[in-house]
Order: sequence, then structure tokens, then C-alpha cells
Amino acid sequence: MTDAVKKVNLLGMGLESMQAFFTETLGEKRFRAVQVLKWIHHRGVDNFDDMTDVSKALRDKLKEVAEIVPPEVTFKKYSKDGTRKWVMQMPGGSAVETVYIPEGDRGTLCVSSQIGCALDCSFCSTGKQGFNRDLSSAEIIGQLWVAARSWDEPGKKRDRHVTNVVMMGMGEPLLNYDNVVESMNLMMEDNAYGLSKRRVTLSTSGVVPAIYELAKVTDVSLALSLHAPNDALRNELVPINKKYGIKETLNAVNTYFDRLPDKRVCTIEYTLIDQVNDHPEHAQELAEVLKDTPNKINLIPFNPFPNSGYQRPSNNRIHRFRDILHKAGYNVTIRKTRGDDIDAACGQLIGQVADKTKRSERFIDAVELGHTAATVANNRTNRTAK
Repeated sequence: MTDAVKKVNLLGMGLESMQAFFTETLGEKRFRAVQVLKWIHHRGVDNFDDMTDVSKALRDKLKEVAEIVPPEVTFKKYSKDGTRKWVMQMPGGSAVETVYIPEGDRGTLCVSSQIGCALDCSFCSTGKQGFNRDLSSAEIIGQLWVAARSWDEPGKKRDRHVTNVVMMGMGEPLLNYDNVVESMNLMMEDNAYGLSKRRVTLSTSGVVPAIYELAKVTDVSLALSLHAPNDALRNELVPINKKYGIKETLNAVNTYFDRLPDKRVCTIEYTLIDQVNDHPEHAQELAEVLKDTPNKINLIPFNPFPNSGYQRPSNNRIHRFRDILHKAGYNVTIRKTRGDDIDAACGQLIGQVADKTKRSERFIDAVELGHTAATVANNRTNRTAK
């Protein structure tokens, strides 16, 4: 008896990949890819039989070789402030969390790119569960598919509840380079979600080689998780800084934005931790460090989690820090804490904190070799398969 044919999950396929699948695998016309793409992403359909403008013969053929399988939602909760949080279980038993944050006419979805995280930033609860694996493009875009479908009746044209996507959930996106790029392209594809390049943001802790690679293939918006104004402090808070220091990282960021045809600026994310990186001299030092990088600064008051050892600064300290940067001429906002009643606030993307001592080893091995993020992702996949 032969093994059953493993079906292809169409959920994570971008337009080019879908066209290749229809023409090369199925021997069909290219326009069929657009039809199916719209059914999946415009209308939230996961059953080929519901695709009424696709011939029955093609639907039957698709059912034999393909499927549309989103992540399994095991838990969802809505905050009193309108924030929504989903826990989605992935094959293998591990889960990721996805958060939707409404603000006026904007609806921002915070999407995860990995199960866990290898970077071990000291103030982030996600790093405390260790690194498990990269998410596939289907698992990444599936988070957006699930969120968009939560308001709508499947099969009907969707309202635009999700207007922005930030790759800012669990994991470091640039260490899952290929799958993240494919997913972001699908987010911006007119036949899928049609989001503007200004409304898709990748947030990185500073994987420098991958920032240079990213500049060659996309023009999404970019955010840098900085969190400290000098290398000594950032080494403690963001360990990847030991490999790529602040100057080197900002040089890569500047190169990225120099290639863009418009005047977008980098969002600098700075988590304020009481008595750690929130002193007036830190604000003054930050103003000097960022003087050559077009930016806007997003101050994020630390959200406490068990055993972190850190506390949220007082409002007086937060406002003093902001005022120093304002006086230096910077555009500064203080991120409003949203969804903290359902553990969906920034840095809280984990239900139960469980520290795993080997969480950084896989990452450090690869980074020390100086690989690009695409190579890191491939190496990690190979290791996981062994």
C-alpha cells in the first residue's frame, strides 16, 4: 500500500507561488490562482466546494492534492478596551498568541513569527519559554486569516477590521526570514489583504545581515527594538547587541530607509523599565545616538510578568523621559497599555512563564557564523528535523 499523498496547504502561498502551483502542478491556467487566492483571503473560505466560480472538476482536483488549513484556535478572549487575543495551537502541540488592538479607525494585528524566541531579551516574557521552531508562511498568514474571519460570515466580502499588521508578536521575524517575507508579500497582495506597505511593519531586535537582505526584496515599514542608548546597557537587555552593536545596527537601518522611495522613518521601540533605562541621562544619550537616524520614538512602559525582576516606571518618570526627547526635537509617543487584563500587552505574549536554559544556544551558534537570516532559518529547520 502506498502512503497517502501529503496535501499542500494553500493558505500561505503568495500569488507567484500559487500561479506556479496551478500551472506547473495542476496544468491549469494562471488566472485560477487569483480566483482561489480571493476565495481564501477576501472571503475567508477554507472549503473548495464553496468556491462557486471554480469548476467542479478543478475543485475535485484541488481536494485531492491541496487543503486550506488555518491554525487551530484553542483560546480566545476579548478585553474590555476592545483588544482581542487568540491562542493558536500549531502542529507539534506548541502555541502562539496573536493580538488585535483597536485605536480609532485603526485596527492593528500583532502577529507572531516563531514559537517562542531565542533572543532572550531580559524584559520580555516570550523569551522565558525558550525557542521551539519557526512558523511556516501558512501559520503566519493564518493568524491574520483567523482574525479577519472572526468578524465576518465566511464566503462574504470582508469588512476591513484589520487595517495594520505588525510583525511584533512572539519571535524575531528576521530569524524566520523566508517565511516572513512570503507572508508580508501576501498581506500586501491586492488579491489577498491589500495592505499598504506603510501598514505592514516588521519589528526587529537588530539582525543586521538580514536587514541588508530585507532592503533588497521589500519596502515594508521597519521598527527597531532598541531599549537602551548605549552598548553596555543594551548588552544586558537585548543580548543580540553583543554581536551587532548599536552603531552597526543603526547603519543597517539607515541603509534600509535610504533605499525607500518615500520619506518614511524608523519606529524606535524603547521599553521603559523602572530604575534601569529610564534615567534622564539615558534620554539625553538616546537623543544623541539617534541624531542621524530619521525616526519616531515609541516609549513602551514595561508590563510586569512573574519573576521578571523589573517594574513599570512611575508616570512622572515616563513623562520626564518623554519631555527630554521632545525638547531635543524628537517625535515621541507613549504607548498606551492595551489588553493587559487578558495578558495581551506588549511583552506579555505568553500564558505561563517557563524558563528553558538552552533557549539561546541555537541562535548563538548560527549568528557567530555570520549567516544571513535566510541561512539561519534553513539551518534551524534542518536541526529541528533531525
